[in-house]
Amino acid sequence: METVEERIARLERENAELKAENERLRRRVKELMRALEEAQRAGKRQAAPFSRRAPKAHPAKPGRKAGAKYGRRCRRPIPAIIDQTVEAELPACCPHCGGQLVETGIENQYQTEIPKPCVERIRFHLHVGQCRRCGQRVQGRHPHQTSDAVGSASSQLGARAVALATELNKGLGLSYGKTVAVLENAFGLRVSRGGLAQAFERMAKKAEPTYEKLVEQIRGSPSVTPDETGWKVGGQLWWMWAFSSAAVTVYSIQPGRGFEQAAAVLGAEYDGFLVRDGWIVYRGFSQAIHQTCVAHLLRRCREMMAVARPGAAQFPATVKGILQAALRLRDRRDQGEIRPQGLAVACGQLEARMDRLLQRHYCTPANQRLANHLIRERDAMFTFLYCPGLEATNYRAEQAIRPMVVTRKVWGGNRTPRGAHTQSVLVSILHTCRQQLRPAISVVARLLRSPKPEVLDLTAPDGFP
Repeated sequence: METVEERIARLERENAELKAENERLRRRVKELMRALEEAQRAGKRQAAPFSRRAPKAHPAKPGRKAGAKYGRRCRRPIPAIIDQTVEAELPACCPHCGGQLVETGIENQYQTEIPKPCVERIRFHLHVGQCRRCGQRVQGRHPHQTSDAVGSASSQLGARAVALATELNKGLGLSYGKTVAVLENAFGLRVSRGGLAQAFERMAKKAEPTYEKLVEQIRGSPSVTPDETGWKVGGQLWWMWAFSSAAVTVYSIQPGRGFEQAAAVLGAEYDGFLVRDGWIVYRGFSQAIHQTCVAHLLRRCREMMAVARPGAAQFPATVKGILQAALRLRDRRDQGEIRPQGLAVACGQLEARMDRLLQRHYCTPANQRLANHLIRERDAMFTFLYCPGLEATNYRAEQAIRPMVVTRKVWGGNRTPRGAHTQSVLVSILHTCRQQLRPAISVVARLLRSPKPEVLDLTAPDGFP
């Protein structure tokens, strides 16, 4: 039987423990409130020039470091071809004292300059004839023409002008108004925003076969990384899909975010490696070999650890440790520091550790949600360890999506589905040209000058067919 003194002592201990727990929870609430306020301010803050935190009290000295810490030394190379030589004569007298000067030598300085921009206005004399057999009208065509139109539509933009505008608007994300301003201020070329939209539409029609070729190549790629982000078409929510491989990238703006839209580009029967995030739609590609993005899982673990109680943070911390160990094991394999037998043993140990974690039940809802997600992704978690060269993250698609996110912030999206398709076609060609280190403006100009839509293989190593 508990005595009065023992009961009082027990209650005092429990009271002290509750006070300590209460104080710990108060401190934790304050920390979370500060983090929430900072996150809310960051969401409303513009991208620039605001900083995330207060400036450092003692920041590092700007500029290059002295001695061995200077960094990589480089300078602009001397031009291999000199187009013009200009003489800089000595002044008549010394600018300091007015004395007479005696020439003692000549030094060279090099300057790489942009020539004075100008607009080239070309008139084509189109020789028109008639067939004596069928009576059809025939007119000549010069290789530099972009259209056969005459009459009220006889004044056209040249191929290089449209190609530059395409790069500015679709490739670099400038709005139609800013693209018009660049063309007028830099080159004196006056064009309306509506004229640019029509030129882009004609460009997309010429590039449609090449776009279809890119779709065919992405379906035949051994490894594809997909991703998607929101896009507006006529003020309605659509989705910008990106499918990227090592060679090509295909964009497609579609009204949905489901398997039907993904399969419209990649093909429902795709059987290569699919490196993707945890979006459930991608699991519908049943014939593909899946690799879930490890970076997404690590980010989720870090976010959970930042807000979880010490006991609850142990599970995401353990998952994070296993995933980081898998990445280190991949690096050792790629550097030849581990033999195949040792690699197989290490992979088995990592998978066994993960399986033991996922067999438990977790009381914290956040931990149980993470465990359920990992169970669904279990078969796609360590594929990169067994397939050398396979990416462990979907960074390739993230890099492809990023320019589209910037464009979306600048001018929102497209007004019509036809404009959305034009956007998809042109951006796919521009981004693939960057991947292949090809001059995108030259490719676009060639497509424009072609009398009929031409199929260009942007991955051909020795030029186009």
